[in-house]
Amino acid sequence: MKVLVSGGGTGGHIYPALALIREIKKHNDQAEFLYIGTEKGLENDIVRKADIPFKSIEITGFKRKLSFENVKTVMRFFKGVSDSKKYIKEFKPDVVIGTGGYVCGPVVYAAAKLGIPTIVHEQNSVPGVTNKFLSRYVDKVAICFEQAATFFPTEKVVLTGNPRASEVLHHDGIKGKESVGLHPTKKAVLVVGGSRGARAINEAVLEILGEIGNKDYELLYVTGEVHYDSVMEEVKKSGNPSNVVIKPFVYNMPEVLAGMDLVVARAGATTLAELTALGKASILIPSPYVTNNHQEKNASSLKENGAALVRKEQELTGASLLQDMDNILLQDDVLEKMKQASEELGIQDAAMRLYKEMQALTGK
Repeated sequence: MKVLVSGGGTGGHIYPALALIREIKKHNDQAEFLYIGTEKGLENDIVRKADIPFKSIEITGFKRKLSFENVKTVMRFFKGVSDSKKYIKEFKPDVVIGTGGYVCGPVVYAAAKLGIPTIVHEQNSVPGVTNKFLSRYVDKVAICFEQAATFFPTEKVVLTGNPRASEVLHHDGIKGKESVGLHPTKKAVLVVGGSRGARAINEAVLEILGEIGNKDYELLYVTGEVHYDSVMEEVKKSGNPSNVVIKPFVYNMPEVLAGMDLVVARAGATTLAELTALGKASILIPSPYVTNNHQEKNASSLKENGAALVRKEQELTGASLLQDMDNILLQDDVLEKMKQASEELGIQDAAMRLYKEMQALTGK
């Protein structure tokens, strides 16, 4: 099978694509891949480092206000379609899959117009402009949240989940806890604001460091590399309790996640897929800085099913965060109900589901 993949702009579009590629390789060592992205996007670096053949096109998103830049974007789109058709004819893929971002637009559109089987994968509960546009032309639309189905043609929708979630399974949680200096058997909560951190979450944690020192549970506090130095300056002033571990970044996050009882985090699609695949209770603080407020909408599905508490950033304080953590971690029945609800929402075989959809389309 020859698979052409496109997705870019953010890790949330790129990492599911790479997880899918790794899953296919497990089952088909003869499979060939080509990834089309942009030179300026994160995918240029991440995909090349993964040793996957990479081609690029130039494309940008539309501005919300009328401008001459939008005219240029239309011109780039058609140039991107032309370039994509050239790459497709050279590579001769059996199937083309887009995992989100502007770059998918011309790539998947070109494939559909050439009669190649096509799929788009939507990670969020509210789809972006590109996937809504492409849904008119593709053969299948793979979704991760049932709420997303209403935005697409019913006959094309398949619920597969996020391939990235499959990669957090089967890790040793005790080993993960010990790797960051936590006790192997004590309850633990992870607080993380993403790879770059989140100022509001950091400020809330700093407010309550002293009080956490009196708790029976432990806290792993991942600041993000951007904020680590400033956080540690504040920690020096207030003291660092022995049951709090502070890191700028965690490189073995799947292993560490496996050992956590509770996770405080943003509500990105990949994060939620990982949490539900593992059956983890969570306190979600959606980022207010994303398109269409999609993180809050992502989080609502977990909240409605009892798997998470959701707190808006503007309402977040140290006191409210501490109370939420206490209410969950210090009440075993509450914690277990949330874990069970989370597990019921999880799709553990997401990568395999998506691969099977590709096989069904291609007969390979």
